[in-house]
Amino acid sequence: MSRNVLLQLLGGSKSPAHLRRWINFWPTLLGMGIRIVYIAPDMKAVDVEMKLRFWNANYVGTHFGGSLFAMTDPFYMLMLMANLGRDYVVWDKAASIRYRKPGKGTVRAEFRLSDTQLNDIRDKLKTLPKYEPTFTVEVKDEQGEVVAAVEKLIHVRKRSRATHSCTSLSISASSSKPLRSLSCARTRSPSSSPVQTTAHLPRMHPSPYARQGKTL
Repeated sequence: MSRNVLLQLLGGSKSPAHLRRWINFWPTLLGMGIRIVYIAPDMKAVDVEMKLRFWNANYVGTHFGGSLFAMTDPFYMLMLMANLGRDYVVWDKAASIRYRKPGKGTVRAEFRLSDTQLNDIRDKLKTLPKYEPTFTVEVKDEQGEVVAAVEKLIHVRKRSRATHSCTSLSISASSSKPLRSLSCARTRSPSSSPVQTTAHLPRMHPSPYARQGKTL
């Protein structure tokens, strides 16, 4: 089942509640017992937890390290996408995890995104082609002790928008003369200078029906 089909079945992604439902039923995270327990309406706070089960435990009966890492994987990227909007491209680029102690029982991770962090990203991208901030999240057990610390490197850049403006072009099917060249100005982004491109269209021969006054 594709992502889009599953997302539609679970109610879409127009609200945090729909996103929470989608992620909680996503097979990859569902199989590891990872679930969202809280998501803020503005997508600036997400709380995730994972209970220790027999199917997600490791050989010695504690939380599997891969599951601890997976419970921190997509959330900062999703939070940035929701808050920055469609004018920005956001990707997870790198991550590192440091295990502090064996994880037992229910573990929890809290993700927080501030207005200061969002404004810093927007300001940096006014002059830089890309910006790669780091975010740190701790996985804690039921006693509040840190089980693992994860650092995420997120790639963010402004989405390029190509706009085209062309000179007017008149096409006559009965003309035997070559068509004029089409001159266009393409602008990749508001900050870049227009790039002039010229497309030479092929010679168009008159239709025999047009010469004989016939119609198709």
